[in-house]
Amino acid sequence: MTPVHFAFSSAFILGLMGLAFHRTHLLSALLCLEGMMLSLFIALSLWALQLDASGYSASPMLLLAFSACEASAGLALLVATARTHGTDRLQSLNLLQC
Repeated sequence: MTPVHFAFSSAFILGLMGLAFHRTHLLSALLCLEGMMLSLFIALSLWALQLDASGYSASPMLLLAFSACEASAGLALLVATARTHGTDRLQSLNLLQC
């Protein structure tokens, strides 16, 4: 495993561990998701460059577009949660209520 592959896989694993173990605020969960998506985007871009294949060059842009949509939806949920509940703590949210 090259140092570049190790760096991006460890960045993804750190984001996943942060999402799994540090779930106190909604904002921290969204930041962990963004870190995971960014490491996937950079790894996919480097993979397409290493293969010198033009067919794979659209995949990182598609992933980046989905990541931007995910970020905007997450921030909209964060604002709506902060307005209705007054906080973004995940323990104070009851997801079973309407």
